[in-house]
Amino acid sequence: MAAHTMLDYATAAARRGWPVFPIRPRTKHPLVRGWEQAATTEQAQIHTWWKRVPTANVGIACGPANLVVVDLDVPKPGERTPSRWAAEPGIRDGADVFAALAEAAGERIDLGTFLVRTRRGGLHLYYTAPPGTRLGNTSGERGNGLGWLIDTRGAGGYVVGPGSYVADEDGEGAYEVVAPTDLAPLPAWIADRLTPAPAVSEATAELEAVAAATTRRGAYAAAALRGEVDKIRAAPQGQRNTSVYIAAKSLGQLAARGLLDTEQIRAALHAAGQAAGLPEQEVT
Repeated sequence: MAAHTMLDYATAAARRGWPVFPIRPRTKHPLVRGWEQAATTEQAQIHTWWKRVPTANVGIACGPANLVVVDLDVPKPGERTPSRWAAEPGIRDGADVFAALAEAAGERIDLGTFLVRTRRGGLHLYYTAPPGTRLGNTSGERGNGLGWLIDTRGAGGYVVGPGSYVADEDGEGAYEVVAPTDLAPLPAWIADRLTPAPAVSEATAELEAVAAATTRRGAYAAAALRGEVDKIRAAPQGQRNTSVYIAAKSLGQLAARGLLDTEQIRAALHAAGQAAGLPEQEVT
C-alpha cells in the first residue's frame, strides 16, 4: 500500500471538520499569513496549497474546529522538575502531572478521545470545546494553565496535525495518530481550570475608588468590600448563597455608618455572585 502523503493527512483532518492550513516543512511555523482566517475544509484550496508545497506540515486551527487540545509534553534534555512537583513521587512528565491533577480533582483520566503521539513522545488529547465558552491558549503553569509540561490550544491557537514531521533543537519526529476515535467533550474539571477568572466588576472598581478617595475610614471600607467580594468568588459550590448573605450583612453595617453606599454594595455583590457562578435570580 502506498505511503500517505501530506495532502492525504490534510484532507483527512478536513473531513473531520477541522479547518487546516499549511505549515513550513519540518517546522511548526505557518506558511500562510492570517492562518486562522485562511484555514479551511474546502478540498480545492487544500489541494492548491499542498500541490504548491507537497511536504508542508498540517496545521489545525483549534478555534474554527471547535477544539481544545491538551498537549502533554516531556521534559527537554537537561530540564529539571520544578520544586512543586519534585516532591511528588512518580512525576516525570506532563502525563504524570495531568494524572495528579485529575486525582486531586477527584476525577479519573479518560483517554477515550482522539489521541496523537507527538514528535518527542508526548501526547495531544483532542476534545470538543464546551458550548458557550471561549477557551484560549495556556502554557505550563502560567496564568490559568494546567501545570508543568501541559499546554492547551483553543481559540486563537493551532496544533501541528497528524502526519507532520518536525525537526528542532530539542528533538525531531513525526506526529502519529494512536487513537483515531471520535472526540470526547472536554471534561468539566479541565474546562473549569482553563476558564479565566472574571475581571473585577466595574461596580466594584468604582466603589473602591470612591471609598479610597475619601478618608482613612473610606480606605478601610474599600478593603472590607474587597475582602467580602473575594470570599464570595472563592466560596465552594453550596456555600455561595450563604457567603453573599453574610457579606450583605457585614457591608450593610458599614453602609449604616455612612462609609459605603447601599446601591453600590448591591451592585458589587451582584457582580461577585454572578462571577462565582450563581444564577441571576439568586443574586438579585
